Amino acid sequence: MKKLLLFFMAFGLIVSCSKDDDRIGLNPDNPNPNNVDATVQDFMWKAMNLWYFWQQDVPDLADNRFSSDEEYTSFLVSTPDPGEFFNDVLLFSEDRFSFFNSDYRELVNDLSGISLSNGLEFGLFFNADTEDVWGVVEYIIPNSDASTKDIMRGEVFFAVDGTPMNLGNYEALLFGENVTYTLGMGELQDRMVTPNGKEVTLTKEVIEENPVFITKTFEIGASNIGYLMYNRFTNEFDEELNQAFGTLKTEGVTDLILDLRYNRGGSVNSSVLLASLIYGANTDETYIRQRWNDKLNDILADEDNFVSQTGAGTPINTLNLNRVYILTTNSTASSSELIINGLNPYIEVILIGSTTRGKNEFSITMVDDPDREGAPYLYSASRENQINPNNSYAIQPLVGRNENSVGFSDYVEGFPPTIELAEDIQNMGVLGDANEPLLARAIQEITTPSARRDFTVSMPFKLMTSSGLQRPMKDNMVLDKPLNITLE
Repeated sequence: MKKLLLFFMAFGLIVSCSKDDDRIGLNPDNPNPNNVDATVQDFMWKAMNLWYFWQQDVPDLADNRFSSDEEYTSFLVSTPDPGEFFNDVLLFSEDRFSFFNSDYRELVNDLSGISLSNGLEFGLFFNADTEDVWGVVEYIIPNSDASTKDIMRGEVFFAVDGTPMNLGNYEALLFGENVTYTLGMGELQDRMVTPNGKEVTLTKEVIEENPVFITKTFEIGASNIGYLMYNRFTNEFDEELNQAFGTLKTEGVTDLILDLRYNRGGSVNSSVLLASLIYGANTDETYIRQRWNDKLNDILADEDNFVSQTGAGTPINTLNLNRVYILTTNSTASSSELIINGLNPYIEVILIGSTTRGKNEFSITMVDDPDREGAPYLYSASRENQINPNNSYAIQPLVGRNENSVGFSDYVEGFPPTIELAEDIQNMGVLGDANEPLLARAIQEITTPSARRDFTVSMPFKLMTSSGLQRPMKDNMVLDKPLNITLE
C-alpha cells in the first residue's frame, strides 16, 4: 500500500495558489484583470485532476500542465462559466455520462430517492416527419400527485399548458421552473397523435420513491415464479428490498423475473445486495472489482464480495438461484447492468427485452471539501459544514470502472437481449399483470418455452429521452461505500 498521505501532500504542491487564500480570484497578484471569481473552476480542476478516470487522457488535466500559479489562474478565468469549463474543457471525448450540478443537495437527495416530482414517469419520442415530440406514460409513483389523477400507463400526451411539444420547447415545458402544468392527452393512430380533449393537471412536490415497485408470485402449473419490479438502486430502501425477497422466499419461488426495464441505476452497494439476494450469501466470492485511473489504482484497487447481511446488519433473504430472468430496455443502465455483469460468471442470466444502455463506469459525488482527510473532495454527510459555503456546486465525474470476477467490463454497447422483445407503445399492458408482454414472454420461457404466442410489436418503444434521465442523478452508478484507505 502506498503512503496515501504523502501522495495527497504531493498533489497539493502541483498547484500551490495563494499562500494565504487558495480561492482563485481573491489574490490581487493573479493575472485576472476582469476579477472573475474562479472558485468553482478551481475546485473542479483539482478534483478532476486527482479522481477522474481519464485524467491521463485529458491534456488540460495533466499534473505538469501549468508552470506557475499565474498560468493556472489565467487558464481558469479564461472560461468564466463553470458549466462550460466542466463540459468543454475537462471532459474526455469518450465520456458520455459525467456531469455537474449547481447545488450538491439535489444530487444527494436524488440518490436517496427524494426529489421534486409530480410522480409521472414517462418516455419522450420525436416524430421526424412532423418534428413533434410526444410522451408515453411508463408508470406512476405511488403516493404522488399523479397517483391521484386520471392518468395511467400507456397513455399519450402531446402538449403542455396548451402548447404542442417540439424539440425546441419540451425541456422548458416539462422540466422548467413551472411547478404545475397541464398535459394535453391524445390517441395514437397510424404513428400520429390525435388530441382527444382530455387534460390532466399535475403538480410537483417533494416525494420519496420506494424503488421496490411490485412484488408478486405466479403459480403456473408446476412453476412458482417470483416477479420483482425494482426501479432504482436506492440504498435507503435496502431493508425493503430484503423484505421483498423474504416474501418471495416464504412463498417458495423457484424462478425469478427481475424487472429492470426502467431502472437507470444508482447505488453500487444496493447492487451488491441485490446480487446476493438472487445468488447467495457467498461472502468468499467476488462480485465486482473497481479499477481506477493510473494515479489511484494501486492505492484504491478493491473488490466487493457477495454479502450475507444488509448494511443495517439484517441477514439477507437469499433465493440461492442458479438462473434469473431480467427484463431490459435501453433505460436499463449502470447499476442494473452491473447486476447482469456481476452475476454472469456464476449463474445463467437470461435477458428479455431490448439492448441495455451501456454504462460501465461508476461515479462519486464531489464537492468543494479539499480538506477531507484521505479522500479530498468526496461528499460526506458528516462534513457538510466543511464544504466551502461560497461554492454549492457538485460534480459527478466517472472515476472508475467495475469489472466482474473474470475481469470483464467492456459493455459500452450495452448487453443485447437473449430474447428480443421491444415494448410496444400501442400495447404497453399493465405492469405486474401476467399478460403484460415482457412479463408474459418471461413466464412463457419458464413454463412452456415451445409455445407460440404472438408477441408481434406494432410500434417499438424507442426513446429520445425520459423523465428519469432528467433527474439530478440521471443514470449514474454511484460508488457509495467507504473507500478502503490506509494512511501510513
